[in-house]
Amino acid sequence: MAEAPDEPPAWLRALPDLARADPAYLHGVPAPPPAARAAAVLILVAGGGDCADLLLTERSAGLAAHAGQVSFPGGAVDPGDAGPADAALREATEELGLDRAAVDVIGELPALYIAVSGFAVTPVVAWWRRPVPLDALHRAEVASAVRAPFAALADPANRLEVIYPSGGRGPAFDVGPLLVWGFTGRLIDRLLDLGGWARPWEPARVVSMPPRELPLP
Repeated sequence: MAEAPDEPPAWLRALPDLARADPAYLHGVPAPPPAARAAAVLILVAGGGDCADLLLTERSAGLAAHAGQVSFPGGAVDPGDAGPADAALREATEELGLDRAAVDVIGELPALYIAVSGFAVTPVVAWWRRPVPLDALHRAEVASAVRAPFAALADPANRLEVIYPSGGRGPAFDVGPLLVWGFTGRLIDRLLDLGGWARPWEPARVVSMPPRELPLP
């Protein structure tokens, strides 16, 4: 097993500044209105070089909304949270048992609005210094934890396009048996671009999402 690097990779440290400077950062997703409820997701990266990976969660199949979808750990910012980073880490700790002491927060990306839920979501970029296997603590909410290698996400063979029930389209990814799409798919697509991982691909595969799924932006 390769030894984990001691420092976060340069591309990860640069992500917050690159996102703030990029006018195409999640193009098509509106800025949050003032009344939007604050939420945060954790973009937790481990490893270096071609072995870098991203922590994702599979939502439980019995949930009323977004059942079975793949997402970043995270949730609403509670009154007791110190801010988006604290909220994202708290949620990951509650959902997966993440050891916060093993994580270094790099920074925050600009908040994005999810109209169907009314949340203004702040992606929090973090470096996982001491990664360990994780699993869901509350399976009524989270079915499993998944670590997706960036090299696999960037592989054109694992990329496809989905058609939302609303008729819109967006990028998606095969992650083992799971399909990553919606807000999470769009954000990963931009992370690959900003982090220098992106490879040319054509949407040769197009999948229509069933009407029971909520149409994310």
